[in-house]
Amino acid sequence: MAEQALYRKYRSSDFTQVIGQEHSSGRCRMPFRAAGCRMRTVYRSARVGKTSVARLLARSLNCVGETKPCNTCNLCLAALNSSLDVIEIDAASNRSIDAVRELREKVGLAPAIGKYKIYIIDEVHMLTTEAFNALLKTLEEPPAHAVFVLATTEAHKVPETIISRTQRFSFKPITETDIVAHLARSQ
Repeated sequence: MAEQALYRKYRSSDFTQVIGQEHSSGRCRMPFRAAGCRMRTVYRSARVGKTSVARLLARSLNCVGETKPCNTCNLCLAALNSSLDVIEIDAASNRSIDAVRELREKVGLAPAIGKYKIYIIDEVHMLTTEAFNALLKTLEEPPAHAVFVLATTEAHKVPETIISRTQRFSFKPITETDIVAHLARSQ
């Protein structure tokens, strides 16, 4: 049997499995329940599940199952396996104004199969000043189908003009007790 990376083996498959972030994980879903919401959010922490929660959120937004995410409907399965409606961008590698201009050109395209197209920009603090300025216009007036999740380990490096147009969720370090309990349940 093929080895599975630990982060894949223990990654949360729904919001109830997000450990040590009870103060944020429930609140992360609430703003998205409103119909027609235009969403921009920032997850900030030092290496504690920002991208995993962003992926859960992406699946939840387009999920057609009873519980969100159900992880069984076609939209959830597509999001687990490189959906055209969930775009992850590593800002550490794609930090230039050209990368953001390319994003701005694509953001107007309708979702392929779901209701929303979710853009997860990881390590957003790595964008250049010019790239942030180009991103600002898109964040101010996004298409109704576009959702932006900005993840960062260094929120103080994100310009106030960006931060002021987002909802912010701060994740805290997971305690050793929570980790041990979670691993014991997962065995």
